[in-house]
Parts: sequence; C-alpha cells; structure tokens
Amino acid sequence: MTGIRDALLIATGKYDSGRLTELRSPGADVAELADVLGDPAIGWFETKQLVDAPAYKATRAIEEFFRARSTDDLLVLHISCHGVKNDDGELYLAAADTELDLLGSTAIPAAFLHEQMNRCRAKSIILLLDCCFSGAALPGMKAPATVDAKEQLAGSGRAILTATNRTEYAWEGNRFLELEPAPSRFTEAIIHGLRTGEADRDGDGRVAVDELYDHVFERLRDSDAKQTPRYWADLEYRVFLANTAIPMQPDPPVTATAKTAWPQRRARRGTDALIRLDVALKDLALGKVDTLKINTKIACGSCQGLGTAPDSVVERCSRCSGYGLDGEVDCTECAGFGTLIRNPCAVCGGDGLVDTTRTMTYRLPRGVTNGMRVRFSEQGEAGPGGGPAADVYIEVVEQPDARFERHGRDLHCTVTVAPKLARTGGVVDLATFDGMRKIRIPGGVKPGKKVRVAGLGFPEVGGEGRGNLMVTVEVTKAMLL
Repeated sequence: MTGIRDALLIATGKYDSGRLTELRSPGADVAELADVLGDPAIGWFETKQLVDAPAYKATRAIEEFFRARSTDDLLVLHISCHGVKNDDGELYLAAADTELDLLGSTAIPAAFLHEQMNRCRAKSIILLLDCCFSGAALPGMKAPATVDAKEQLAGSGRAILTATNRTEYAWEGNRFLELEPAPSRFTEAIIHGLRTGEADRDGDGRVAVDELYDHVFERLRDSDAKQTPRYWADLEYRVFLANTAIPMQPDPPVTATAKTAWPQRRARRGTDALIRLDVALKDLALGKVDTLKINTKIACGSCQGLGTAPDSVVERCSRCSGYGLDGEVDCTECAGFGTLIRNPCAVCGGDGLVDTTRTMTYRLPRGVTNGMRVRFSEQGEAGPGGGPAADVYIEVVEQPDARFERHGRDLHCTVTVAPKLARTGGVVDLATFDGMRKIRIPGGVKPGKKVRVAGLGFPEVGGEGRGNLMVTVEVTKAMLL
C-alpha cells in the first residue's frame, strides 16, 4: 500500500453524569496504543488522540478523520468508552457530556459512525471498539440479542474488532458494574500483540488484522477474562497493521502422559448461560429475590472434570497445531482444546462435564428495566478440563402492569374523582408500588390534567434517584336525576 496510515484514538473515562461510572483505563490505554502504532519500527501510523471530549468534538473529529481520503489510505479508529442503548435498542458511544436521557444530542450514535465510514473512500478501515454493548442491536429498530456490531458497523473495505458481545451493565453481589474490566484487557491484548510481535502468527515479520484478532482472542481466553472478542472483515486484500522483528515463540511440544499418571488437557472456561425472565413492573421497581431451576453442566465426578481416564493419552491436535482455533472458530477436531484424548473418560465421553438440573437463587436489584441483564458470576456450567465456571445472565423481559405504565423513570396512572372534588380540590388515596399514598388534587382541575408527585416514580438503577409519579385526573360524569 502507498496511501497514508492514520489512526484516531478516542477515549472517554470521565463523565459529567453521575449515572455513568468513571473508567480508569481509557486515557492510559490510548496513550500506550498511540505509542505502539506511531512507532516507526512497528506501526508507522500518524496518530491523533482525543481524551474525555464532549460529543460535539468527538463527532467532529470522526467526520474530519474520514473525509477527503484516498482509496489507498489505511485508517484505524479506536474508541474506548461506555456503550449505552436507548429504549429502541439503538447503540450510542458515551462522551464526557453524555446524558442518558438525551443520547441523540450528547452521545456518538453508532448510526453516525456507520454513515461516516460508508462515505469514506478508503478501502481499508479498521475499527477497534472497546466498550460494553459493542455487540448491541441494529440501529433504528428493536432486534434480538443475537444481532450484533457486525450488522451495525460492518461494510465493504472494513474490519471490526470488538471487545465483547455482551450488554452494558451487570450486577454482581450488591455492586453495580459495567462488564468491561479496568484496565481494559481487550486494548491491553492489542498493545501486547503489536509490541511484542506475538500477534505475528505466521512468522512473516508482519501483523495482519486477522492475526491480531487471533492473538487477542487467545490472550483473553488464557487470562480467564469473562468476555469474548468478536471479529468481522470485508477487505479487498489482507491488511497489515504492524511490522515485527520478534518472532512468535512456539509452544513447547506436548508429550504423551505415562499411563500410570492422570493425564491433563487444556482447561477452558464454561459457556455462559442466558435466561430471559418475565418480570412484573412492580418487581422491577422494588427488586425481587426468587429461585429458578436451570439446566447446566457440572464436573464429571469420575474424571474430576478433566475428561480423561487414568489410562488415557493426551496428544496435540494436528489440525490446529495445539492452538485450539481453526481460523476464527474453535477447531472442530479437538473442540477448541488443542489436544485429543485417546481412551477418554467412559462416563462423560471426554467432555469432563455431565448434565444436571439445580436451583439457583437470584436477586434482581431495584430499577432494572426491560432488556437489562443481571450477571451471576460463576453460577453457570463448570469449565471443561477443570476450567473456571461460567456466568449466568438473566435478561429482564418487563411485563405490563394493570394500573401503571413506565415512561423512562416516570410512572403514569389514572385516578377518577367526583365532580365536587374536582371543583373544590382535595386528597385521594392511591395504591402505589410503595403502598397507600395520599395525592392532593388541586381545585378546578380539568379532565386529563396531570398531577406530578415527585419521588414515587421508577428507581434509578445503581443510584438513589427516582422518577416522578404522573397522575392523570379524570372526572366522573354527574348522575342525571
């Protein structure tokens, strides 16, 4: 390639809104990534950093970055921040001044990012998206959780690496956390692969985009990070991000274990489980503790979850050379373990796991709304090969209430009063989610008038604030004598 190599690195860790928690890693991450990409011996990119900027500056920088480009240019856009969704499932990237109730004017819409990349003439655009919700729904429509960032942001001449396909927020114990750890393991894995040269999988002295993904995937998997990076590409030719003079060191050869010892195989983390649960609006407002039965897998008692028997032999998989990957997916020959078992455990057939049904107690915190997912760490299936247990996610499906409707953080209901009370004003009793409350009706109220009661609305997730209770007053018709 003879075009320009440019990189724009956007990081937002500090937020004006108290509803978005501060992230410690983005600023430091992009500084280190800029150092690697800008190194003439590695990436030889011209880099620009934008840290903790408001939305209007970030969108302007993105538009300027993609305009007036040549078809031979190679562009890298890295964004590290919170990812958020509106009620319609549209993805937004949070900026320093983002307000969750005003996403359209205070955040970076994924639709805007998609439009700018579509208009760009460069045939090689690499997007590194390090945020929660990086695998969210299609912009402009409600979509199932299986629709992801590929369909939001992918296009011809484009490659995308995302940190995870999980949702924005999760609860763990009594703490409210975003799924992405701090510091970011995703960006750290990118930096590590480029700086050390370990991402050069074929040893040709260059790091291609697909090789970088393989390195990130394996590094996160080996570190037991509770996230699965994703990769999509539609490039006209293979794109190289960096040079390296440090060849990847091959793994030491795997030797067969003596039959008198218990053979080992690579441990892997279990597969996360997603349960969609219908929850009443009242339970979402007040929180809920309950139990449910889940079908899961536990470690085989016969082989202690290893999948091997005392007389088994473990051999390196010849198809994937022990890496466990066949391109972007698990090797079908060894199921991603990198090893094959001769004479596996007779009870579990080498899986190391057996099926079971158990009861799990769960707690839904106050203020969780439709589509949010609650994480229960290590409550899922056991890890194959003796690896760590997976997580269970409960995705809330909000059920309608007979008397109240939720609009954002406000609850709406209707009360009907007699004509005399409507003329003179007075107090009526109203059964709310918080119990019986007295609502004052002003004199001379007209039918359809709304009365606002502060502090009786829907709770703010992870905070102390609550919305309003909006009471629509209707007046009964006078009886004819």
